Amino acid sequence: MFMQKMVLIAILITFSVISNLFAQSNFLTDQKRYKRVRKAILEKQQLIEANLKNFNIQIDSLNIIIVAYKAERKLELFAKNHQDTSFRKICTYNICSSSGVPGPKRRQGDFQVPEGFYSIDRFNPASRFYLSLGLNYPNNSDKLKSKAKNFGGDIFIHGSCVTIGCLPMTDDKIKEIYLYAIHAKNNGQNNIPVYIFPFKMTTENLEKYKKKYKANLQLLDFWSDIHEGYVNFQKSKNELIYSIDTYGSYLIQ
Repeated sequence: MFMQKMVLIAILITFSVISNLFAQSNFLTDQKRYKRVRKAILEKQQLIEANLKNFNIQIDSLNIIIVAYKAERKLELFAKNHQDTSFRKICTYNICSSSGVPGPKRRQGDFQVPEGFYSIDRFNPASRFYLSLGLNYPNNSDKLKSKAKNFGGDIFIHGSCVTIGCLPMTDDKIKEIYLYAIHAKNNGQNNIPVYIFPFKMTTENLEKYKKKYKANLQLLDFWSDIHEGYVNFQKSKNELIYSIDTYGSYLIQ
């Protein structure tokens, strides 16, 4: 009986692994059905493979983290092999345009770019803005921090150079970012983190912004939360582990 159970467990594990690999293969295959993805592969695949090779990262083992800084209009891409213990910055892109002011997004129509810790939850190969990667805004923190009836949504990293709350990267650069993301997803990275900060939260910058927004205690309290995430990531270069309390505050572990 024991041996039968062990055999059954082994079969189930094998089936799970095969099913997962099949699903991953199907994801990349499905993406290639779209003309813009095929064009991105034709134009950018060799470039991203060469860039990864410079960092000894294999494209079939790629995991990524995306970090954006609103004030500096910079988007950084960190990558590693699946088995590696930490990420390395492999690319820095200019964010083409911005909207809103420093501070998180709290409602529909405020034109704000979100701030906080998100992940990619949608791949749109036929976007109105060429290619786009959707973020899971609003997350639980956003929902608990806002009293709005409508939080807004549809926040993307996308092509073009226009925005009312998204991160536009131009059609050319989104091809690269999108390819890194679909390969990471195809490798089984179902949760691709996207960390959005109001600015590079160095001690000097934080003091400057604290003085400028000293009357907005709620904003400063929120920035204190995500500053812990900033410091943690700068030290560890690894995915943040956090929870969200009943007030919507990030608790970094």
